[in-house]
Amino acid sequence: MTNFLDTNSADSSGGHGGHVSSYGNPLVLIVEDHEDTRFMLRTILELRGMRVVEAVDGEAGVRAAEKIRPDLILMDGTLPRLDGLDATRLIRESETLHGVPVVILSGHVAPKSQEAAFAAGCSDYLVKPLDFDQLDRILHKHLTPYQTSATANEKRAFERNRL
Repeated sequence: MTNFLDTNSADSSGGHGGHVSSYGNPLVLIVEDHEDTRFMLRTILELRGMRVVEAVDGEAGVRAAEKIRPDLILMDGTLPRLDGLDATRLIRESETLHGVPVVILSGHVAPKSQEAAFAAGCSDYLVKPLDFDQLDRILHKHLTPYQTSATANEKRAFERNRL
């Protein structure tokens, strides 16, 4: 039994790092053990027109990435079973996944934590609690062309009610 959850009924195969998958909308893998954080990220990404798959630990995240080949991975740094840095190292070793951008999400702001994440092979580093403007910049940077389906009013309404 796999631990990852497909939150969108669309076919999740295909997709390669750094570009929009063959199904048009970017496919993002969220690897996060906290349910509310997964929910918040999924909601934000889906409002921006992305397809989302979730995994609850590092091992499930690596398995999900191998199966779906996402366009981007948002990886919590501290995960059960296999932490985010070790999961990122495994992803970087994979022939089919080494080019997929991995963004580490962490509550640690110390430069040493960021250095460790980049040494493990992450593409970017975001500090929790997340700054949504910074998240949007990361999405624009790694998902080209990045298209949002949410109107400015939807975004503002969501951000007023965010967790």
